[in-house]
Amino acid sequence: MLTKIIKRAFPQTPKGNLHPSPVEAFHSDNYLRHTARRLEHLASLHIPVAGKSVLDVASGIGDHAQYYFDRGCRVTLSDGRPENLEVLRRRFPGAPVYLLDMEKPEELPGSPFEIVHCYGLLYHLGNPDVALDYLAKACSEILFLETCVTPGDHEEIHPVEEDPGNPTWAVSGKGCRPTRPWIFKRLQKHFAHVYVTTTQPNHPHFPVEWKNLQINDKVLTRAVFVAAHKPLECPWLVNFIPHHQTRHP
Repeated sequence: MLTKIIKRAFPQTPKGNLHPSPVEAFHSDNYLRHTARRLEHLASLHIPVAGKSVLDVASGIGDHAQYYFDRGCRVTLSDGRPENLEVLRRRFPGAPVYLLDMEKPEELPGSPFEIVHCYGLLYHLGNPDVALDYLAKACSEILFLETCVTPGDHEEIHPVEEDPGNPTWAVSGKGCRPTRPWIFKRLQKHFAHVYVTTTQPNHPHFPVEWKNLQINDKVLTRAVFVAAHKPLECPWLVNFIPHHQTRHP
């Protein structure tokens, strides 16, 4: 494992500026665009989720959860920041909302859930192995996982430092940028069927050509994984790590 701590691939908050509120952070123009591209890509996979029980891990203020609410799912919301939970309770009255620290997660009521949605969290953790073990135990059918990764064909975690004061970054101040092979192999320990999407969201953080892609600490690089306990029939999933992907229509 790489022992060097890589500096965060995020712009610094200007000195003297206060951190944004959760709503300001998650509803900035850049963040809203990013959320939209990820969710339209998820919908393009045509994997049925309607009516299922869902655990939304690291819900933030719930923009991803709406994808499942709109499909009649029974959604449990969770986040590691109390200030985000306050927003979630206002936006989704009646929905179960729990504080969940994914560095030391505890089982939630209703577990296991048929679907676990974990987008944009893994790279904000210092102990991703612990998180993946928990996500697998909390999931009875399908895990949808999206995260920042480091290019490369080897298995490494690549630790990073993040500002815990920013509501969209690591609560602990410790994050990581694991390679795709590292994530794929760890998922295979917990799920019988592990996939990578053949398509990528229409956003510059999601490359489609991985061969010879260089590490750039200033630019985020993201990938989408799907793991399941039973095989999935989906033409946009492959059970290996592709070097070439396409943009979804």
